[in-house]
Amino acid sequence: MPGLELLGYEFMQRAFLAGIAVAIVCPLIGVFLVLRRLSLLADGLGHVTFAGLAAGFLLGIYPLFAALVAAVLGAVGIERLRARGKVAGDAAIAMFYTAGLALGVVLISRAGGFNVNVLGYLFGSIAAVARDDLLVVLGLAAVVVGLVGIYYKELLFLTFDEDSARAAGLPAMAINTLLSALAAITVVAAMRIVGLLLVSSLMVLPALTAIRVARSFRQTLLVAVGAALVATLTGLTASFYLDTAPGGTIVLAALALFGLASLVERRAWAAR
Repeated sequence: MPGLELLGYEFMQRAFLAGIAVAIVCPLIGVFLVLRRLSLLADGLGHVTFAGLAAGFLLGIYPLFAALVAAVLGAVGIERLRARGKVAGDAAIAMFYTAGLALGVVLISRAGGFNVNVLGYLFGSIAAVARDDLLVVLGLAAVVVGLVGIYYKELLFLTFDEDSARAAGLPAMAINTLLSALAAITVVAAMRIVGLLLVSSLMVLPALTAIRVARSFRQTLLVAVGAALVATLTGLTASFYLDTAPGGTIVLAALALFGLASLVERRAWAAR
């Protein structure tokens, strides 16, 4: 069928499957982060993940595994510092952000510098999603969706009224740590498609888009996932034909959807 010849390529089939999985989990976690004013957490975890990725290249470890370990440890560390009140939440994120970036740069320089493989992880690559990578992405996405489904009520309660949740006996620190860990897993799952430097955008922008037009929390989740799917599929298709970096192309599509949602919201307010 004209215009769909890209689906005849096996690497594009893998890219679309991985992209769909990523487009589901990124806003699923992003909505919780945005509403809790933790939007920068994904960005901070992206830089911590970069350090793990660099360690993987240096030590000859499967990069996604090394990145996952570093991301989860970083998520737990940030949450512990934030929960104990020794460091403010944004300061804890900034500390891990800069430490992860600095350590990653040092390790990657020891591993041979910024080659094509490393750049693919930083900015995304539609041609570099191998079969093993696809299986890992799908597995991580399934874990995120499953745990969000299991702890949905607890996450929702903490998002809108953390003080009442604590008073009701909810293990707030454990649930908050779980949310941070899920954000870390999402970052690792998405980095092959969107890239570490832009993954936070796919978590935040669809969430902001949904908040503009949705009327309930459940509707916000659905609209956010829908917006991420449209942006991802559009971005991957445009990236194939225009030979552009998929991460940047997907984020530009997500920005366009946010602009459209803002326009719809303004017209709705004007009509009232």
